Amino acid sequence: MRTTVPPFTATALPPEPFAPASRLSNPHIQTLWGPLWRTKPVLDHQRERVWLEDGDFLDLDWHGTPSAYAPVVLVLHGLTGSSCSHYVLGMQSALASQGWTSVALNWRGCSGEPNLLTRSYHSGASEDLAAAVAHLRDRHPLAPLYAVGYSLGGNVLLKYLGESGSHSGLQGAVAVSVPFRLDQCADRIGQGFSRVYQAHFMREMLAYVKNKQRQFQLDDKHDGLATLAKLGTVKSLSKMRTFWEFDDRVTAPLNGYLSVQDYYRRASSRYFLGSIDTPTLIIQSEDDPFVFRHSIPEACELSSCTQLELHAQGGHVGFLEGSFRKPGYYLERRIPQWLTSLEPASVS
Repeated sequence: MRTTVPPFTATALPPEPFAPASRLSNPHIQTLWGPLWRTKPVLDHQRERVWLEDGDFLDLDWHGTPSAYAPVVLVLHGLTGSSCSHYVLGMQSALASQGWTSVALNWRGCSGEPNLLTRSYHSGASEDLAAAVAHLRDRHPLAPLYAVGYSLGGNVLLKYLGESGSHSGLQGAVAVSVPFRLDQCADRIGQGFSRVYQAHFMREMLAYVKNKQRQFQLDDKHDGLATLAKLGTVKSLSKMRTFWEFDDRVTAPLNGYLSVQDYYRRASSRYFLGSIDTPTLIIQSEDDPFVFRHSIPEACELSSCTQLELHAQGGHVGFLEGSFRKPGYYLERRIPQWLTSLEPASVS
């Protein structure tokens, strides 16, 4: 494991080794175990709707009861995920076990209800994260606020941290399995077995557009329907097979980008890493089936307060440890441990 340790880690714990679960070390098994075979933790969520300046909304799902000075952790899901994703529930459960409150953000249209505008969530939606952070800071001004982002959520988080610099409003952040260069990841997911993941995401993303179109029809939103119609017919959209096609025909035009190249360049977190001024941990694996090894940033690209833990194995949002009969979840051990180490009370 290659580790880049910045100066702030004098108060943070050193890297924890990760060893993949016996008989489960294959990167695809690591990636698929959670969504296919893990029994999801059952949690009570209290939903809060946050209205945005453009008239749309975000849904926040709280677990635990926040208090004035107790830490709050904002958890950000990945592409086609939600607050019900296995890794979100697992992290919220792990945080609750140490007495921390957490709140899972559902990106626009991901909470089980289509969002109100034609625009969608995407890998560069840092303004939505900024709105959520500002809301939480206003609601709990004295509570330490942290954030954990997975995959797309990790990319948005790192982009936001770079954009906001010393004004992030966060005391610490963790990003996992990040698609640092969206263009390169769009290429990677179209290769080999990873095409299976690509096909799954394409079905889910097309369903997202169809659900929005259906809701606009029910609400008689003619302007919205007209905008969606410009993307093409449902039949023509259904023929798309790659991220490049979807992001060129759907993501870019719906969200104000000039082209898919413009979207990938402006939304890729790798270009923002040097400006991060918040203590940040990045956990990544070299065998991630969504990310080329050369897409992972070098040490010289990281700010002094960013720590990269690069593991040889782990897949994409996998990091399954332990054994075949009794698997464990490294991320749910390492991330709460690292966040706790940033708390002043933890320093002796």
